[in-house]
Amino acid sequence: MIIGVPKEIKISENRVGLTEAGVKQLTKEGHTVYVETEAGVGSGISNEQFERAGAKILPTKKDVYAKADMIIKVKEPLPDEYELLRENQILYTYLHLAAEPKLTKVLCDRKVKAVAYETIQNPDGSLPLLTPMSEVAGRMATQIGAYYLQKDHGGKGILLGGVTGVRRGRVTIIGGGIVGVNAAQMAVGLGAEVTILDVNRDRMEYLDHIFQGRVSTLYSNVQNIEKSVADCDLLVGGVLITGHKAPTLVSRAMVQTMTPGSVVVDVAVDQGGCIETCRPTSHTNPTYEVDGVIHYCVPNMPGVVARTSTYALTSATIKYASILAAVGVEEAIAKDPCLYKGLNVYGGYVCYEPVAKDLGMEFKPFKL
Repeated sequence: MIIGVPKEIKISENRVGLTEAGVKQLTKEGHTVYVETEAGVGSGISNEQFERAGAKILPTKKDVYAKADMIIKVKEPLPDEYELLRENQILYTYLHLAAEPKLTKVLCDRKVKAVAYETIQNPDGSLPLLTPMSEVAGRMATQIGAYYLQKDHGGKGILLGGVTGVRRGRVTIIGGGIVGVNAAQMAVGLGAEVTILDVNRDRMEYLDHIFQGRVSTLYSNVQNIEKSVADCDLLVGGVLITGHKAPTLVSRAMVQTMTPGSVVVDVAVDQGGCIETCRPTSHTNPTYEVDGVIHYCVPNMPGVVARTSTYALTSATIKYASILAAVGVEEAIAKDPCLYKGLNVYGGYVCYEPVAKDLGMEFKPFKL
């Protein structure tokens, strides 16, 4: 198969869809890999490194899309790329279509075979291609929150770990999944008081066990969210319902109870956000204030730690890239049921029910 790796064009998105190791693996398996010039520079991978691994460098994005049977990316195509997509072309990337109605329509109209990293699902319900970036984003959420709590960055002047004789900073995390666990690990490491809210009792027991009393767990209901939000210095939104738009769990009225100079980081913003006052921002202008509370809501948070993120991501995505390249979408799904839920658009229709439901579009399941 001919595989194309375009340079990402989302603002401050420095990741790339394949590392040189991924290129080497795919070329060894007999595939041709075209990489847009300087696609890997933001991740510290040069054209020469890609060429030594077996890739062919092309000068423009248009060339890559025109030649490739399968496009491997990191983020969803942006409007400048819509016209480059072709019928029956495989698109393998993060899509988050529940928050992207225009892109979803384009993929249907152009009859692209769209496989979303974030909905590929193991039998136990885990999301193997979302996990590495959720780990990165969760850890970044605490790091970023600590930065913006500093007075010189607009915050209230709180040190999350405190010092002797002074209370520690308080961190509230909505959602105890991969994002929540990693945000909590960083916050605990800094010495903060940490509260995690979740609706799954088994998950809360697991969190109590792994943190050994260093975090507080609370059942996620309106009363507990209200109190935890009002008391915290840093609020992290980490709620995920696979494939769906994120539910709004924190209202503007709750945000208004936070002390001015507090910080909100909504990691769920790429799925619409779980905090009412959140709207997507970018790395070039990442924050804004609502009622004196600093909001950081960048959808591609891992893009600024691109080298770490790219290598973590490719180590997870290469398995399915190899299967798709070897036999195509239809046979790949037959061989590996985990890929079935990854297929979001096929033959001009949305074939992943949560996306169709959230966007009010026709759902047509893919039949093996």
